[in-house]
Amino acid sequence: MDDTRITLIGKPGCHLCDAAREIVAKVAADLGVGWVEYDINADPGLKEDYWDLIPVTLVDGRRHDFWKVDEARLRAALGG
Repeated sequence: MDDTRITLIGKPGCHLCDAAREIVAKVAADLGVGWVEYDINADPGLKEDYWDLIPVTLVDGRRHDFWKVDEARLRAALGG
């Protein structure tokens, strides 16, 4: 069973992405949910859809936040 609920889309060298990664990792660990990160530079489709919005977080496949991850809002979206 796949327990991945959070997707983070970012790129290397992005300070906002680094901050988002820290929050996503903390919330995922606290709530016991999986998460995955994609490099926007490696996927032309992601680049086309999200370039101006990174970092972007998806929860259960739906866009949740962009530019900044709000920890309380992410927790609420995950039921925690």
